[in-house]
Amino acid sequence: MAAENFFPKIPIGDAVAYLVDVIEDYLGWFFDAISYGINYFINGLQDILIFIPPVILIAIIAIAAWYVSKRSYKAGILTAAGLLLILNLELWEEAMQTLALVITSSLIALVIGIPVGIHTSRNDYSNRMIRPLLDFMQTMPSFVYLIPAVIFFGLGNVPGVIATIIFAIPPAIRLTNLGIRQVPKELNEVADSFGATPMQKLVKVQIPVAMPSIMAGINQCILLALSMTVIASMIGAAGLGLNVLEGIQRVDIGGGFEAGLAIVIIAIILDRITQNIIKN
Repeated sequence: MAAENFFPKIPIGDAVAYLVDVIEDYLGWFFDAISYGINYFINGLQDILIFIPPVILIAIIAIAAWYVSKRSYKAGILTAAGLLLILNLELWEEAMQTLALVITSSLIALVIGIPVGIHTSRNDYSNRMIRPLLDFMQTMPSFVYLIPAVIFFGLGNVPGVIATIIFAIPPAIRLTNLGIRQVPKELNEVADSFGATPMQKLVKVQIPVAMPSIMAGINQCILLALSMTVIASMIGAAGLGLNVLEGIQRVDIGGGFEAGLAIVIIAIILDRITQNIIKN
């Protein structure tokens, strides 16, 4: 039996639908431009990653892992072994599509998130304003981000990138803000005593000291972007996430597990590379 409603229903849904219609009418050109730019970038990146012979790309990534891990042969060999396993599973093209999606989303999230984090670290009013928004973004179920992305950008890779950016950007803002706020007061006073401008103090003192915290934010941003790839496949984003989704829909346990394993391998490689950069 339905509960009796003593008050008229508040038309929240109608108001949101009207707002969406207004935004589409007046800002449709803006979303088309964003869609074109992101689509152009991600397709170009996918083409480059797929064009490079897998063996050469595996060697490049393994050497990068070996170098950032202070020339640890173990890191280089494990990275190469993981990528060769993905190649053996015949998931290389999907893995490169996923990597292009993660790189595009992470780059845009960091280009927006780090400057916002720097600004909020230097402005208490902005920090108080944005903190509830970040709380909201981090507690909102990730599936909800798909709704506005689909409304304004349709289906495909672009709404997947938009939803991933929104999901992955909070750690970059929070940890950049935290790192700069934790710079010792004495260092700021020394910079001021030498007559450093705010920009000089930021670039030469605060950012270098806060770099471990900023890099931790970058690490979290990349891993959250990768974790969103499966969910983004529900709105047409290509890559390994789509294989996992198809595995669930067709009850193809083996195919879904192989795609999931490939995602885990990529996540471990990206995590170890960024963690070693932080340590260095």
